[in-house]
Amino acid sequence: MFRTVSLPLWLLILILLFAAVTFASHFLFPSVRWFFRKRAERLVARLNERLDRPIEPFKLARRHDMIQRLIYDPSVAEAIVDYAREKGVPENVAFEKARDYAREIVPSFSATAYFTFGTRFARWLSKSLYRIRLGQFDRNGMDDVDRDAAVIFVMNHRSNMDYVLVTYLVSRSSALSYAVGEWARVWPLSSVIRAMGAYFIRRRNRSALYRRILARYVQMAVRGGVTQAFFPEGGLSLDGRIAEPKLGLLSYIVDGWSPEGRDVIFVPVALNYDHILEDKFLIAAAKSGKRRFRPPIGTVLRGVGWHLLKRISGRFRGFGTASVGFGRPVSLSALMAEGPVSMQALGIELMREVERVVPILPVPLVCTLLREKPGLTEAEIETRLAELLDRLKTTGVNLPQREVSEIREDALRILRERGLVRMKDGGIHIAEKAGEVIDFYAASIAQHMPAPESGQGENCVSAAAK
Repeated sequence: MFRTVSLPLWLLILILLFAAVTFASHFLFPSVRWFFRKRAERLVARLNERLDRPIEPFKLARRHDMIQRLIYDPSVAEAIVDYAREKGVPENVAFEKARDYAREIVPSFSATAYFTFGTRFARWLSKSLYRIRLGQFDRNGMDDVDRDAAVIFVMNHRSNMDYVLVTYLVSRSSALSYAVGEWARVWPLSSVIRAMGAYFIRRRNRSALYRRILARYVQMAVRGGVTQAFFPEGGLSLDGRIAEPKLGLLSYIVDGWSPEGRDVIFVPVALNYDHILEDKFLIAAAKSGKRRFRPPIGTVLRGVGWHLLKRISGRFRGFGTASVGFGRPVSLSALMAEGPVSMQALGIELMREVERVVPILPVPLVCTLLREKPGLTEAEIETRLAELLDRLKTTGVNLPQREVSEIREDALRILRERGLVRMKDGGIHIAEKAGEVIDFYAASIAQHMPAPESGQGENCVSAAAK
């Protein structure tokens, strides 16, 4: 029993390695997980004391448990059987396909990552690039929202900065769960996005099995009271206007609603920017007819390098204003009480409310004037801005709370720095090949423009419609 045993060195190393792994998996890892779980629970408890809408237990469930719950859901099990019959494959193969879909969709929310890293990064990035302004906001309507209801932010999609900006603005009231497109399913970005509570969707996947799993996850999240945000347009606006809604996610939410469950409150949210970082790529995509686009890596690196150089030299003055407007909340329970809900009508109603609260910003205003009459002097632009803002006051739309001279100066500075306008014969003209960019920004507020007065000729609304 106490005899010496000789072993090759490689075998001894292998035994010690297995022993270390066994010790870690049975003793060390559980203790470490317990330590971090306790810290996370204390963090969530502190956060829930200050958040207007506390983090629901559903959002804190372990990802593995959520995946299991999803794939064993009766309606998903039925879809698995149908898929196996349709494809002519064994049910266990169809089950593994469903598991892969569920793993792709379900997030792995981390309150620590969201509130210590995510929201702070969102705040820093938003404020370092833009002057942040809150647009139209129905405070009374928001205050009346049932605290137990599931809130769904229905947003227009102007830029990939939308995720960052809205996360920052609502971080004091709730933790958002975004519906994120296929562009984000790349490592390591996908892991970070999952930790922030986002769930992935394949908009082009027409598989009935995939759609059933996605629908059930969205419905479970709504029933669990998770605050969500999605973009009904299905992608970034390529022309500056708000597109007609795609009704997939909206129909999942309405179909999963139950009178005995939580109310669902849709909150229309509209975003607008003086400078959208990817605007020229969006315009190029609109011209090509191909929505899928990837900026060349060289272009991205040059842009980042130029931006860093301007920051280091102290010449960066920001990209202007970014603003978010909030529309009137819509209660699904109240709509259902009036009778069956038409998906098309509900989608159009929500997007029209989004359109109504799109913020009016300096660059879109000046672009509107330059499209209407190129060659204006700075003094003429300021005079026309004052006249336009006076007329817009009668429409009830939220306007910039700044002096007209500041609006004109800020907008022209941004347009000049980007080479979109040039001086000629004492007037300001749209630069060569910049007309599409000017149109892009003017189109974002075309719906707010008042009808032309007699004798003033064609204004930007009619021009934008051409």
